[in-house]
Amino acid sequence: MRLTPLLAVAALSLASPALAHNHGSHAAGQDGAAERANNLNDILLHPRRAEERARDRYRNPIETLEFFRVEPTMRVAEYSPGGGWYTRVLVPYLAPEGSYVAFQRGRLAAEDGTTWPQRWLAALAEGDMAGYGSPLAIESTAIPEDVAGTVDRVLVFRSLHGLLNNNVADEELRAIRTLLADDGMVGVVQHRAPEDEAYARANGSRGYLRQSDVIRLFELNGFELVDSSEVNANPADTADWEGGVWTLPPTLSQGEADRDRYLAIGESDRMTLLFRKRQ
Repeated sequence: MRLTPLLAVAALSLASPALAHNHGSHAAGQDGAAERANNLNDILLHPRRAEERARDRYRNPIETLEFFRVEPTMRVAEYSPGGGWYTRVLVPYLAPEGSYVAFQRGRLAAEDGTTWPQRWLAALAEGDMAGYGSPLAIESTAIPEDVAGTVDRVLVFRSLHGLLNNNVADEELRAIRTLLADDGMVGVVQHRAPEDEAYARANGSRGYLRQSDVIRLFELNGFELVDSSEVNANPADTADWEGGVWTLPPTLSQGEADRDRYLAIGESDRMTLLFRKRQ
């Protein structure tokens, strides 16, 4: 309801203590956001990220995590952490008050009998993430009962095309629902195809998906769209490369052919979506 000027003045005179309290809460919220950004910035500037920092301008970690409403006190799961680019941001950020979970589809045990969670945690402990909190690693096909329903955010960075290519997208999204708390949300960053692109070129085989298809996929699996952002957009990416998204950096699959051109374009155009677990 919008107050007229006179009513607004009257309300202010009657409720000034409450308004002062609310103003203080708002200021505290702003201070908290600034502190979180400063903490993330310190992590991004750490010497261990010297080689990874060049990609910050394409991956926009501070803005992306802020859009996903990630708080340092949360339990956050990263789906299919891969080479660990975001892992090396999230683990130290969450270690003091929250917790980090590496989460992906189960894989066959290695020749020595170790599972993927065991190997992943061992690699983390042996690297420069050692000593940061107590990260977990779990497989989507074997979610522990004490972890199910406890995760505040699941983050899916550029992985959806692989799930579709392997015909496991529905199964994995249902596993994500199992993992999430009732008020949990999923943050998605994915290579984006134009909305008028033919299905054969936007079905994930080239790395790109249509944003409307991704939204529909999540809706069919028990999620609702909360918001979208253009923070990871790149209008210079025409998304029509015969070699797919891997033509562009960081992969540069075409080798020296037109390398300077692809470097000038930069990394792919990406959708950034936030979904809520639907009740």
